[in-house]
Amino acid sequence: MTPKQPAIYIMASGERGTLYIGVTGNLKLRVWEHRDGVVEGFTRRYGVNRLVWFEFQPDFLSAIAREKQLKKWNRAWKLELIEDSNPDWRDRWEELL
Repeated sequence: MTPKQPAIYIMASGERGTLYIGVTGNLKLRVWEHRDGVVEGFTRRYGVNRLVWFEFQPDFLSAIAREKQLKKWNRAWKLELIEDSNPDWRDRWEELL
């Protein structure tokens, strides 16, 4: 069994497009689910399938706290966070493989 690694991530529909913030214990699997539209919901409905930002956390409590913090941020702050590490809005999926 693969150990869980808490992570917060942001998916986007495209450059400066619709954003989705989530938390997971298996980033690779969760991003695959978003990319392939496996689970019905927001990301499938709005075509939010590009991993543009992620951050690992030491435990789930800190991951959930960070997710809640980011969800409260205004859109401009979220865009700046993404563009600081990913100015071209490339899909970072390959980094997980």
